[in-house]
Amino acid sequence: MSATIFSISQQFPTPKIDFANYNRAKAIKEEDDYIAKVKAFLLSQKKGKNVGEVLNFPVADGSAQYMVASMRPLELVHLELGDAYNFAYAHLLTSKEVNNKLATQKRMAELFS
Repeated sequence: MSATIFSISQQFPTPKIDFANYNRAKAIKEEDDYIAKVKAFLLSQKKGKNVGEVLNFPVADGSAQYMVASMRPLELVHLELGDAYNFAYAHLLTSKEVNNKLATQKRMAELFS
């Protein structure tokens, strides 16, 4: 079964980047705080494996980011950060593919940390 993709930008407006006074550290902190807020909200609503975990898919000069809202049925929240890229095949993901992607991301993070 394929994934259902949601946007929660109405409930949780994404941080706006101030390019006139750009501060990279501040922008990263605001995005991290946003992700933590969305994760806390999802965990207050749903329990289960991988809820609140972020999937990253390389797109153009950035990445498309999705947060797991539920594994069964598979529900993902599109995190409209940065350029708000979409992964063209996100709706076709399965729970097994999400588990594999998260495991791969974890191994890569360990390798490069």
